[in-house]
Amino acid sequence: MITRPNTEAKRIHRHKRVRGKISGTAEMPRLSVYRSTNHIYAQIIDDVKGVTLCSASSLDKEIKGKGGNKEGAKLVGQLIAKVALEKGIDTVVFDRGGYLYHGRVKEVAEGAREGGLKF
Repeated sequence: MITRPNTEAKRIHRHKRVRGKISGTAEMPRLSVYRSTNHIYAQIIDDVKGVTLCSASSLDKEIKGKGGNKEGAKLVGQLIAKVALEKGIDTVVFDRGGYLYHGRVKEVAEGAREGGLKF
């Protein structure tokens, strides 16, 4: 019998390894991305205090209905950048969450850069 590898467990392992190296501070918080089958989520986190400073997802009113594709991911990136700039955050550390920097994760990053975030 052929067993299928547990890809989610491998992703979590990669994420923990990366999280050992990067951390968000008040001056430079962490932009974390989570990708589900139907939606994509982004949060800006201050790891020192353990607080989410702002968030955006494909479930928000502005993006509703475009969550499972690259266009929706780019809109999520632009929305998180807009919300972050309103709160005075302009520089972040990008955390891809153990996912490949490809497809929807890449589009979130590019959308955030277009929106004015630096990383």
